[in-house]
Amino acid sequence: MKNLVSLISLALLPSLVGASEVEINGIYYNIISESYAEVTFDKTKYKGHIEIPSTIFYGGKEYPVSHIGNRAFMECTELISVDIPISITSIGESAFSSSGLTSITIPNSVKTIGRFAFQGCQNLKSIVIPNGVTSIKSGTFGWCTGLTSIKIPRSVTTIEDKAFIKCTGLTSVDIPSSVKSIGKMAFRNCSSLSTVKLSYGLISISAGVFFDCIGLTSIVIPNSVTSIGDAAFYGCTGLTSISIPRNVRTIGLSAFGSCSNVASIRVDPQNAVYDSRNNC
Repeated sequence: MKNLVSLISLALLPSLVGASEVEINGIYYNIISESYAEVTFDKTKYKGHIEIPSTIFYGGKEYPVSHIGNRAFMECTELISVDIPISITSIGESAFSSSGLTSITIPNSVKTIGRFAFQGCQNLKSIVIPNGVTSIKSGTFGWCTGLTSIKIPRSVTTIEDKAFIKCTGLTSVDIPSSVKSIGKMAFRNCSSLSTVKLSYGLISISAGVFFDCIGLTSIVIPNSVTSIGDAAFYGCTGLTSISIPRNVRTIGLSAFGSCSNVASIRVDPQNAVYDSRNNC
């Protein structure tokens, strides 16, 4: 903890500010290289409704608030909502992890959302990922058990490992054609997930992506897909039929294992690697 003399010195000599921490109207910031401010954590934990300003004044100088730092609101269990201004361009790793957040609007100015940013936000009901974000990072929304809807924009090209793992309240997801790959266990144990739209453009479905999605009753794999990973649909007991498109060249071990209600598997006749004899 900085002593009083240090704080007074920083206030009097703003030109020396490198990465100092300041508190303004109940919100803590790091001043980075005299160029911008980053929201940082409050040791006593943020509570209720928080409104982040677009700029702050410190030491006689105005700083744009452009980042929400790593772990800024992590484990703030009494946090309800956060208003994010259009000055914010990035949200750091674990920024809201395991917080009490119930709602949040992320502006289109945000281009990067860090790993585990909203992991374990069990009270969060819905989220709209801003247009401009290109990757949904590992564990970003994992264990958000109250999450029922998610909107993925066309700017997203990759969904990384465990991005939505164990979002048990999620009922449907529409993955746009911009997404080329879905990482390992991205939707594992999303037990209420009944509708998934995979668009043409998707190339690979990694291992365990839909593992134990017991509510999934049907899936259309687009012709653009070339590989289906190990245990990708393992334990999807709601599936009754499976169609393998013509361009699939690799199907991993137990990709459809323990799909106990599957009555038929059909492979596109133009597939050069696999076939389904007698519509088995």
